Amino acid sequence: MEDLRPHRHPGPLPRSACRGGRAHRGARGRPVTPVLAGPDDVAGAVLLDVRWALGRTDGHQQYLTGHLPGAVYVDLDTELAAPPSAAGRHPLPAVEDLQAAARRWGVSTGDRVVVYDAGPGTSAARAWWLLRWGGVADVRILDGGLAGWTGPVEDGDVVPAPGDVVLTPGGMPVLTADEAAALPGAGGVLLDARAGERYRGEVEPVDPRAGHVPGAVSAPTTDNLADGRFRDDLADRFAALGVTADTRVGVYCGSGVTAAHEVAALAVAGVEAALWPGSWSEWSADPVRPVATGA
Repeated sequence: MEDLRPHRHPGPLPRSACRGGRAHRGARGRPVTPVLAGPDDVAGAVLLDVRWALGRTDGHQQYLTGHLPGAVYVDLDTELAAPPSAAGRHPLPAVEDLQAAARRWGVSTGDRVVVYDAGPGTSAARAWWLLRWGGVADVRILDGGLAGWTGPVEDGDVVPAPGDVVLTPGGMPVLTADEAAALPGAGGVLLDARAGERYRGEVEPVDPRAGHVPGAVSAPTTDNLADGRFRDDLADRFAALGVTADTRVGVYCGSGVTAAHEVAALAVAGVEAALWPGSWSEWSADPVRPVATGA
C-alpha cells in the first residue's frame, strides 16, 4: 500500500514554539517557527491584510477604511488562488504567480511576515499556508486579527517597495483527492473543517452535492477559537477527535481556505497535517465520487 504519510515531526512540538514569540528548538533540536503572532511581533514585519468572506467581495473596501499601519491588502480570490476549475473553487496558484504577488506585497528573502484578517484568521491562514508552502520560513498569523488589535490603525492603500523573495513549492505537505480519501482506511484521520451542518449534508450553499467524504471526521474550524483567538487547549480538542502528534492527518474544507486554519491550529497543538487544496469543491463536482451524509 502506498505510504500516505507526509513528512512529520518525530514528536510533538513545544506549545510555546507554536504560539508566538521567539523560535524554540523542537524535537531533535530542529528550530520551530511560531505559528501565531502577538502585538510584539508586528514591528518590523511585512504585514498582510487578507480580509475575505465566502460570497462577499468587499474585503478591499473594508481594508481601505482601516488597517494596521503599513499593512498591504491581499486579494484571496485572485492572489491566493488560481481560477476555479475541476481542481476546486480555490486551486493552488502557480508558484511563479504566488512569487510575483509576494514581491508586490513587499516580501523579501529573510523577512518575517505577519498575516491577519477581520478577526478569526480563517482567511489569513490561507496566506500563512501558501507562503509556508512556498518556502517562506517565518510567517505568522496575528492571533485575534484586526478585531483583537488595540494599537493604531490607518486608512487608505499601502503600496510597498517591491520585494525579492524567491519561492519554491513543497514547504508544506499536500494531499490529492485520492490520497485524502484513502487516509481513514490507512490508519490516518481525515478532518472536515466545514460547519457541522455542511458535513452532515443538511445544507450546501455553494458546492454541487451535500455531505462529506466517507470516513472523514467533522472538525469545524470555528471550534479552534475562543473569543476570536486560538484556544489554549487545542491539543485536547484534536486528541478527542483521534489526532495526536503521531497521527497521519489530512484536512479539507470547501475549497482549501478554512482548512488552512485547521492546519495552523493543528500546528499550534504540535501536529503536522497535510492540506487537500481541492477539498469538497473538487470532490463534490465529480459524480463518481461517493458521498456520505449524517453524523
